[in-house]
Amino acid sequence: QVQLVESGGGLVQPGGSLRLSCAASGTIFSINSMGWYRQAPGKERELVAGISSAGSRNYADSVKGRFSISRDNAKNTVYLQMTSLKPEDTATYYCKASISVRSWLKAGDYWGQGTQVTVSS
Repeated sequence: QVQLVESGGGLVQPGGSLRLSCAASGTIFSINSMGWYRQAPGKERELVAGISSAGSRNYADSVKGRFSISRDNAKNTVYLQMTSLKPEDTATYYCKASISVRSWLKAGDYWGQGTQVTVSS
């Protein structure tokens, strides 16, 4: 059983910062890519940022230069540092990880439960 638990969401004023964390636990052989997605009311879930096991990063155009993704492999944790937040960043943020639970098994995608980020004055 694998679990992803997010934390760090909340209410912040425009221009403020937040740091999201997502820790994976359970039966884990290896973690490949990790990423953050978000979904605003009435909109589809979209990729915000991703990071490979080797540390390569990619970002949605809307967050480039404001958000930074990182991971701590020893802690099976991925982070999303968000700065210069805008009202349009308001959404539920989900982490996703590609995890192998056994060396001989293909990796599967696991999702966290989501954490709410609200940017408002």
